[in-house]
Amino acid sequence: MKEATTEILFPKAVIERRVEELATQISLDYAGKELLVVGVLNGAFVFMADLIRALDVPCTVDFVRMASFGAGSVSSGEVSIRKDLETPVAGRDLLVVEDIVDTGLTLSRLVEILRERCPASLKVCAFLDKWERRRVPFVADYVGFSIPDAFVVGYGLDYNEQFRFLPDVRVLKDIV
Repeated sequence: MKEATTEILFPKAVIERRVEELATQISLDYAGKELLVVGVLNGAFVFMADLIRALDVPCTVDFVRMASFGAGSVSSGEVSIRKDLETPVAGRDLLVVEDIVDTGLTLSRLVEILRERCPASLKVCAFLDKWERRRVPFVADYVGFSIPDAFVVGYGLDYNEQFRFLPDVRVLKDIV
């Protein structure tokens, strides 16, 4: 791996405080219910782990992995599930946890697929929201931070499977 230049966007302490705030709101919204928390792999696992530990409502967890097909790094807009849930969702309260909403294509398709499975409710919690890149209308129910159109890494987000381990979110400036 080549050396990279990064700049801290959200330090660990700011992230921890925001995760606690999100968990408090979600716990209030789902008081008296049990959640099925669905993490979108790979990027959401760090955020999701911190979020569920901060919840005050019981929950079970499962994961999906999505795939977008296209040439190179450009999405065709065709999105499918590469790893499906193992837990039935009919009649359950679902909370989808995603690392970042970018174009909105992946989450729009995932929500559409999950709604067809008849959950009691379905909401989305995104750690980061990059509004400037939206290609389809999509609004997450809970958002950690809105960010500018920059490539970010850390706290589960990666560049070529690197940087996920960083405890903060950083803007990747360049690879030297």
